Amino acid sequence: MKDELLVKPGDHPHFANRDPGSRLGLEKAEGTKRLEKLQERLDLLQGRLFGEGKRSVLLVLQGLDGSGKDGVIRSVFTGVNPQAVEVHPFRAPSASELAHDYLWRVHAVTPERGTIAVFNRSHYEDVVTVDVLGLVPKDVVRKRPRHIREWERMLSEEGTAIVKVFLHVSKDAQAQRFRDRLEDPEKRWKFRAGDLEVRTRFDAYMALYEEAIAETSTEWAPWYVVPADHNWVKSLAVATLLADELERMDPQLPEPDPGVDPDSI
Repeated sequence: MKDELLVKPGDHPHFANRDPGSRLGLEKAEGTKRLEKLQERLDLLQGRLFGEGKRSVLLVLQGLDGSGKDGVIRSVFTGVNPQAVEVHPFRAPSASELAHDYLWRVHAVTPERGTIAVFNRSHYEDVVTVDVLGLVPKDVVRKRPRHIREWERMLSEEGTAIVKVFLHVSKDAQAQRFRDRLEDPEKRWKFRAGDLEVRTRFDAYMALYEEAIAETSTEWAPWYVVPADHNWVKSLAVATLLADELERMDPQLPEPDPGVDPDSI
């Protein structure tokens, strides 16, 4: 699965050749069972990462509106100790944030050692969204992939493992999720008129994401393109990628205090 989703460094994501409705060769029942086992594994591995306290993990979730970032976070981290997981949503920057460089607000919430940070949207909004909306001059935006590659290299070399996921949703699935939001009283509040503006520029967003991913998938911070039309598929894929990365890191628990004897309790 990991190789199928990976965008190799120097390669192109080729969205046209990737099916957003893919089930990754699995039936839902089997995928759901796998996800449950992965949730248990993630809880164990996260506990080891927290106990080790030397390294950290950054999970970047990027995708268009309706790709299901919130749902993935709820599903993947079900049962995981919230003490060592922080979720950071990146909305339109505040006046204070705009007064600094575009990575300032992002760097401030990178994960502490021993923890996992989840970016719900990320610094890639400052490459793609600002370009689509014309908020930043193109000659400025063109420099940002280089900035980001080196910034992510620094994080990696300082002990932060980076897993970057683009949730690849089809235009039809996005439309259905927008309709579902409008018809559900508990979700209608999430819908904004601006969501329709994003939809009219669907192709422009996708084209720029292709460019950004091709420029920033590196050995130290590779991109994975996850099919996002089926909720269970994207949750399973993200959980697999995260668990694989933690397995690769192989965090080690510290030695127990030799001065504590269980028999003395």
